[in-house]
Amino acid sequence: MWRELLPIGRHPGSHGYRRFAWTGADAECRAWFHEQAEARGMSYELDRNGNQWAWLGDPAAGDAVVTGSHLDSVPDGGAFDGPLGVVSSFAALDELRARQVEFTKPLAIVNFGDEEGARFGLACVGSRLTSGQLTVEQAHLLTDGDGVRLPQAMEAAGYDPEAIGADHERLARIGAFVELHVEQGRALDLSGDRVGIASAIWPHGRWRFDFRGEANHAGTTRLVDRRDPMLPYAETVLAARREAELAGAVATFGKIAVEPNGVNAIPSLVRGWLDSRAADQASLDQVVGGIEKAAGEYAQAHGIDLDVVRESFTPVVEFDHALRDELARILGTRTELKVPVLGTGAGHDAGILSGHIPTAMLFVRNPTGVSHSPAESAAEDDCVAGVLALADVLEGLACR
Repeated sequence: MWRELLPIGRHPGSHGYRRFAWTGADAECRAWFHEQAEARGMSYELDRNGNQWAWLGDPAAGDAVVTGSHLDSVPDGGAFDGPLGVVSSFAALDELRARQVEFTKPLAIVNFGDEEGARFGLACVGSRLTSGQLTVEQAHLLTDGDGVRLPQAMEAAGYDPEAIGADHERLARIGAFVELHVEQGRALDLSGDRVGIASAIWPHGRWRFDFRGEANHAGTTRLVDRRDPMLPYAETVLAARREAELAGAVATFGKIAVEPNGVNAIPSLVRGWLDSRAADQASLDQVVGGIEKAAGEYAQAHGIDLDVVRESFTPVVEFDHALRDELARILGTRTELKVPVLGTGAGHDAGILSGHIPTAMLFVRNPTGVSHSPAESAAEDDCVAGVLALADVLEGLACR
């Protein structure tokens, strides 16, 4: 399975992955998922929001145990973020069949669409739509960098954009959702453990900073006569680093758009996107508030207009304590692995769904801690340990 997925959407120059929502690479990944479901005799469903489901047993029976993740990527992302969870889910089912267990609950594997938000700027679109956290009206306004709106992209890919929306009936079928994911950090590497259980997802969000100045000639305009928005933007990037360090949080300006974007032109607009995350809401508010205050002061000093827009936000997610404790109990009795409980600053579909159904997460060790990069990795024996841990969990939840 891993070898089949590896070439899909891989860029020959960066060696990273460009599996963006509703593109050709996305379609290839979806075809792969469908093939895996059929090969195992599972019933296949495509829901109204473009999420893929592979079922074992009757979905209508309720109290289903669901696992899976996503197959899309960030720009030039790594091979493990998302796909490891989907591949491990199919592999865990194969393991359970080899054990000849008897399922007492329906089991499903899911591939959530557009988890990374690489194309339309909003993460977890598939699970947000399903849970009702993203309305149809909001979704229809999502636009990519080429000006293509989400409905156009879905329609071009052969899907019905008018059908999207909250799917509470589907969520009501689910008794528990367990997502396996490569760790995006080094906690497991530092502790020497192969597998971990998630405790919570830090609160996090995305903010857009628009610095508006005046376009002019780079060679003929005196420095004192310039209204250059790049200057306060650059100072704001440095301020973000300082504020994050003070609060023990993280803050990143990872995307920028410049107009008119000419080498010999002073910009009229510099638009930068801030991603910030912290262990608690107070710390996050402190960081973002400090960055906004500094940006305003820098903009005023340079005669620049500033607008700050919060584009998305996810509050702290505490995974279901009972389910988390049950995972710890199962793995504590069925495996020799020591399985620590750890928090994460990365968002996931499991976090989006946590307000509606019991959710939990398993992490597999990432020896470098690098993620959202072609350097992302996990050792084969650690991946196998993750599959076996997931199989134990699914057996404990769906076969009793």
